[in-house]
Amino acid sequence: MSGFKEFEGKAVALDRANVDTDQIIPKQFLKRIEKTGFGRFLFYDWRYKAEGVLNEEFELNQPENQGATILIANENFGCGSSREHAPWALLDYGFKAVIAPSFADIFHQNCLKNGIVPIVLTEEEVGFLLAKGKEKSFTLSINLEEQSVTDHEGFSTQFPISQYWKTMLVNGWDEIEITLQLDDEISAFEQQREAALQN
Repeated sequence: MSGFKEFEGKAVALDRANVDTDQIIPKQFLKRIEKTGFGRFLFYDWRYKAEGVLNEEFELNQPENQGATILIANENFGCGSSREHAPWALLDYGFKAVIAPSFADIFHQNCLKNGIVPIVLTEEEVGFLLAKGKEKSFTLSINLEEQSVTDHEGFSTQFPISQYWKTMLVNGWDEIEITLQLDDEISAFEQQREAALQN
């Protein structure tokens, strides 16, 4: 994974509550064994009409929202099944962060494990950002080290994240890579254990 300390990106508002993982990535697209390639199927039933034609009314399809890297959603985002393909699809599409008043627990963890920052803000703050996102295209800045979300017009707030996951995301580590940080200690332990067994 690629880490980051801060980034600025275009934000898109998806003012829908209880968006479940089957809406994020429908089950018929879960046949791939790679983590990549799911972005084109993100929100498939909303992005496309029955005939496979692009639904121009859907938020992500509107011209001003092209290239968005920050998704602003409503409460209980990522509910439903625990499929890890949901954050894979968001990441493959280009999203680096999702802002919402609340997330489903397993989805929240899956985002962190795959390099997406799930940012919990108050309902009032998210409501403000959703309203702003519907009016015009706008950008937000996320500073992971300072745990802040800001814009260019005076909006500024803090968000909670554990030190463990902050360190993981800043460095771009997954759970295997953080274990490898202890490679010397692991090797020393194995050598000591082998020596002890031989005695």
